Parts: sequence; structure tokens; C-alpha cells
Amino acid sequence: METVILDWLNLVVRWTHVIAGIAWIGSSFFFMWLDAHLEEPAPGKDGVEGELWMVHSGGFYEVDKFQVVPSAIPRTLHWFKWEAGFTGISGVILLAIVYYLGAEAFLIDTEVADLTRLQAVGIGVGTLIVGWLAYDGLYASGFGQQNPRIADAISIVVICLIAVGLSQVFTGRAAYVHVGGLIGIVMVVNVFARIIPAQRNLIAARTAGDEPDPSLGKRAKQRSIHNNYLTLPVVFIMLSSHYPMTFGHPQGWVLLIAISVAGALVRHWFNLRNASTPALWPIPAAVVIFLITAAWASLPTIQAERAAASGEAVNFIEVRTIIDKRCIVCHAERPTYEGFEVAPKGIKFDLAADIRKNATAIKKTTIDTDTMPLGNETKMTPEERAVLGAWIRAGANVE
Repeated sequence: METVILDWLNLVVRWTHVIAGIAWIGSSFFFMWLDAHLEEPAPGKDGVEGELWMVHSGGFYEVDKFQVVPSAIPRTLHWFKWEAGFTGISGVILLAIVYYLGAEAFLIDTEVADLTRLQAVGIGVGTLIVGWLAYDGLYASGFGQQNPRIADAISIVVICLIAVGLSQVFTGRAAYVHVGGLIGIVMVVNVFARIIPAQRNLIAARTAGDEPDPSLGKRAKQRSIHNNYLTLPVVFIMLSSHYPMTFGHPQGWVLLIAISVAGALVRHWFNLRNASTPALWPIPAAVVIFLITAAWASLPTIQAERAAASGEAVNFIEVRTIIDKRCIVCHAERPTYEGFEVAPKGIKFDLAADIRKNATAIKKTTIDTDTMPLGNETKMTPEERAVLGAWIRAGANVE
């Protein structure tokens, strides 16, 4: 019963996370486009930094961007914040449901680091909190404000080191998700701790009859630009759980960094194009980085498949023995593992035909990654994983 409730809760929270994320990303991309397409304002528009006309859905829209705050505060002012808020809240809840409540299955790998649940959760939560404080402290400091490019370089190096460090203590999938979680926390807290307060202070100054400080708007814009460039790396991390060849690679952190850089380059190309200063180089650079990374990551698999094709075939009796010893307690018509009333995801290994039919799933979860058995509860050995891999690469013959 508990498993069923968690599964449905996972679905609802994940769906909420995706919906809110789409809304947030959409508004972020739109406003970056909007800023880049502003034109010189018509004469007589005092305080207007730029203007823009748009047409959409049969209607025409005129937009004026003010340098700070208009002299007369509008009656209705629309704030864009709850898209970020619900994305962040649902993301934290989802992290807790999947990785903290399911720590033994998805967070901890005793072959990587022998951690208790409390230790693993502490490392995860600590990474998110300390990571935000370090990032914010850097850019809020005089050094960060005076040397933004150096601060950017420091931030990139630090996030890469965090990716390497987390891969030494968590499962590959959990390491990816926590890097994504840290980036997501930075983006959400940027909105609520830096961008929105700066905008409120500008309005408060105008309301009080004081001249608003333009630097507040510039600092808010800096954080907004950070969020914009971090968007595609976060989207990749959200999708990566479907691609075990990334997080399941022995040096998965290399793929995480390389593909995230490729995503940021794609975003940079869009920003340059929107600003009417198009440069083609970010796209070829992103493609080259991606292709080199994919080729490097795939080489061991290609070599193993060639070796299997030329080597001695694995007898299915060996495979059947491993499955019966390590997997059948859960993946059976009548599971014997406590808490499982039906086979997870309907995958059963009672018959030889069932095993062959699910060979791809076995490859993804026991060879490409070590996510199965859950938490390696039944102690599948590396040698047994190698046997399963050789059998699958040789064609998964059950005769």
C-alpha cells in the first residue's frame, strides 16, 4: 500500500514540476527575447529605455521598457515569480520522495561509498544549502560585482568539482540529480532573494519620492541572465534519468559537464541571435563537444560488443541461475520480497521468454547502471553483471 501511494504521489509532484517548469522556462526565454529586440523609443517617451511592437493571436501589443521605475506606478503590475516558486517547491518534494525516502535504492551505492541514510541525506541537503550560499556570496561581494567574468569562471569550476565530488559518494543518477537540484535552487532563490526584492526596492523608492538606484535593476538582470544560461543544463539533467549511458558511465561526471556546456552554448547562440548579433560558432562548438563526448563514452561498449561477438557464447543456464538468485524475488508472477504484491513495472522473469523479452531493461538497469537490484539488496556481483552483459551482447539466446 505504501509503495502504491508513493508512486501516485511521485506522479502528481513530477507532473506539477514539469508544468511549472514549462511556464517558468517559457517566461524566461520570452523576456530574454523581449529585451534583445527592444528598439530606440520614439521621441517624447521620457524614461523609456526601449520599445517594441508585437503581433500574436490576432492582436497587436506595444511594450515600453523603462530604465528604472516609471514616475507613475501602474494600477496593476504583473509579477513573474510563482512559476519559479512552484517549480522549486515541487522539485524539492520530488527529490525527497524519490531520493531521500528511497535512499537505499536510488541515493546510496555501497560500492561507491558506504553511507547511512542520514549521512547521504545530509550530504545532499548540505550541498544544496552551502552551494547557494557560496554562489550568492561570490556575486554579492565586491569582488564578484567588480569582476563578473572571473566570478563566472569560478562558478563553473566549482560546479564541475561538485559534480566530481558527488559522483564519489552517490549513485550516478543521484549525483546528476543533486547537481541539477543545486542549479535549480540557485535559479529559484535568485528569483525570490535577489530579483524580486530588487524590483520591490525600486518601486518603494519611487513611491517614497526618492530616485531609484539603477544598480538594483542591473544586479537583478545579472541573476536573470544566470538563470537563462542555466536552463538547458537543468533540462538535460531532468531528462538524463531516461539515458543510463550518461549517469551510469564510470566517469559520468564528464558527460554531465560536457553535455551541460553544450546546452549552455546552444542557449548562448539563441541569445546572440535574439540580440541581432548572430554568431554561428556556438552551435558547431556544442555539436563537436557532444559528438566527442558520445564517441568517447560509447567506445567501451562498442569494444565489449565486438569481443562478445567473437568470444564464446554464455550458456543461458548461467543467466537463469543469476536471475533466479538475484531478481526473481521481485520480478515474478508472485513476488516473495516483502512489500511487493506485484512485479515492479510488470516486469517478470518466470519464463525464459520473459527474460529474453526484457533483455533491454536488464541491460539498462544491471549493466549500463547498477540501479538493479534495488540497493543491490540481493548482492549481485560484478562478475554476474558481466555474465548478463555478455549474454545480451551475444544476442540474448535462451536456447
